[in-house]
Amino acid sequence: MNSERKAAYALVAPAVFIVAVFVLSPIVQAFINSLYRDTPFSPKTFIGLDNYRTLFSDSVATGTIEFTLIFVIVSTALEILIGLGLALVIHEHFKGRGLVRAAVLIPWAIPTVVAGVMWKYMLNDQYGFVNLVFYGSNVANYVAWLASEWSARMAIIGADVWKTSSFAALLILAGLQSIPEDLYEAARIDGANAVKRFFRITLPLLKPAILLALLFRMMDAFRVFALVYVMTQGAPGGSTNVLQYYGYQKMFPEQQFGYGSAVSVLVFVMIAIVATILIRTVRTRIYES
Repeated sequence: MNSERKAAYALVAPAVFIVAVFVLSPIVQAFINSLYRDTPFSPKTFIGLDNYRTLFSDSVATGTIEFTLIFVIVSTALEILIGLGLALVIHEHFKGRGLVRAAVLIPWAIPTVVAGVMWKYMLNDQYGFVNLVFYGSNVANYVAWLASEWSARMAIIGADVWKTSSFAALLILAGLQSIPEDLYEAARIDGANAVKRFFRITLPLLKPAILLALLFRMMDAFRVFALVYVMTQGAPGGSTNVLQYYGYQKMFPEQQFGYGSAVSVLVFVMIAIVATILIRTVRTRIYES
């Protein structure tokens, strides 16, 4: 082994150690815990994969997985589309652009718990701003938005989209600013209108930035917890349960530590699969561009 390789290993070793201690070891420990029945009311017992069998056979758990996937797909798609629109707007040169850019980032800067409380009050069935907008002073028609399955799910998704679309916009804006202006000038000279310039120049060259935004947002969407905890706590009837909140319920209030660990491992596996696919796709797009 030559001196350069030794030096490289020496420089990488601290980072590898930190990752192993603070990232890999908790994952391994969670997987080991998921193989046991571990509650305060009975001895810790090795049960193999029984926690995972229960997870995929329990109707509440499968409903939680279903809504988690719905939340991830719908919220991420909306955030990318809205983020793309916001990025295109704030990329243009106009008076007050700096103020608009700052305003766009305000939702993302607000802590998630604060945003959740704000949306919970806005959707209140007695004095909420949303009911005021739709029904005015006709209080008899006010709707309990968080009390029905469909509207509660849409409320959770809507709150997340409102908060994090600006983050997607920020990533896509960075991609927009890397596109050479000369390409647009050449397209204008050739007679291409704005629509053609968007689909033939902007969108193809933005694919790496869009995929990167998609990667970050999907990984974050799988880990949603605070919005559900603050706004609904899984209500009504567990219809707004997501895996992170469901795992918290099993781990702490119900003290089923083995089963809660199995939920955490499932979240990790889902994120790892999605991240691996998207990272490979992003890498391919970057090399192609």
